[in-house]
Formats: sequence, C-alpha cells, structure tokens
Amino acid sequence: MNSLNSEAFTLFGQHILWSDMIGNTFGLIALALGWRRSIWSWPAQFLSGAILFAAFYGHLTGSAGKQAVVVGVALWGWWQWNRGKGEGRDGSVTVRFASWRERGCMVGAAAVGTLAVSALFHAYPTLSWDPWPDAYIFVGTIVAMYAQARGMVEFWFAWLLVDVVGVPLSFANGYAFSGFVYVVYGALVLLGMRDWWLRSREAGQPVLEGAPA
Repeated sequence: MNSLNSEAFTLFGQHILWSDMIGNTFGLIALALGWRRSIWSWPAQFLSGAILFAAFYGHLTGSAGKQAVVVGVALWGWWQWNRGKGEGRDGSVTVRFASWRERGCMVGAAAVGTLAVSALFHAYPTLSWDPWPDAYIFVGTIVAMYAQARGMVEFWFAWLLVDVVGVPLSFANGYAFSGFVYVVYGALVLLGMRDWWLRSREAGQPVLEGAPA
C-alpha cells in the first residue's frame, strides 16, 4: 500500500481506495456503537472523519468539509456525553425525542445554513464543484451530530437524510466503497432508530454504556 489514496482492489468494476474503505469501516463501527449507546462511538467517528478528510481533500470540498466537521464535533460529543452523566436516574445521559421547538430550530438552522454555505460555494467556485449538495452535506452533518451529542432520537433521521445525498455523490465521484456500504448504513440507521425510540419511552434508560466512572 503506497498511500491511503491508492487503490486497494476492484469490485464490480469499481476501484476501491484504501482511504475510502478504511474510513467508511470506522464510520460503520461508529454507527454501530452509537446504536449501542457506547461512548466509544465518538473516537470511532473521529478516526473515520480524519481518514475520509484525507481521502476527499482536494476532490470533494463539501465532503471534505463534512469530515472536518465530524472530527471537531466528535471531540465535542465525547465531552458532551461525559459531561451529561448524572442527568438520568442512574447517573447517565438518557435518549429522548427533541421538543417541537428543538426540531424547528434544527430544521431552520439546516435550511439557513445550507443557503449560506451554498452562497459561499457559488461565490468561490474553487471551493466546490457541486455547491448545493456539498452545502447540504456540510450543514446536515453538523445538525445530525449535534442531535446525537444531545441524545436526540432525531439524529438517526438526520443522518439518513445526509446519506441520501452524500453516499450517491461519493459513489458518482469515484468513492465506490461509500456506495457499497450504503445498505449496511441503512440497516444500522433503522435498527438504531428503533432502539433509541423504544428507549426514549423508558424513563431513566441510559444512553451511555461503558462510560468512564
């Protein structure tokens, strides 16, 4: 392996890059750990973001920006879940549905943010080849990870909406492994969504498992 951006193998005529494969594998691990409400979801997301940032940098600006956000928010999410210990009856953070006000704020922030970032990309074409989808991915990632860090069930819906655009865009631009793992992502999102929804209805159910004492 000469570099992370070299070809690992070919699958169904698609060239699979090492960085794409390794980064998305850590992404799958992070999603599975998030489903299990493990605090170790955040380090896995950090590694996934760092590797995919290196893969996308210079090619897909919006996707690279998304990964930079993943790296930063993963650190904040780790801190947030540790700081949130003590909110539940057993001393842990609890999963919950967002209030209608919180939902409105997130939707509004996503809409305004997408417009603002898209305007920036249109004003400076060198920043993005695909201003609208790149802006959508960038802002949607911030909203999704914010919701996860706050223990909101809606984070699963937000990730699904981001991936609907982000994964096909990556596939179309030569990052085929992102496309191949989409089915697995979808299954984990649906399972995680169901699990968090059920737990949100159980008073005092912890979000964190294996958190430091």
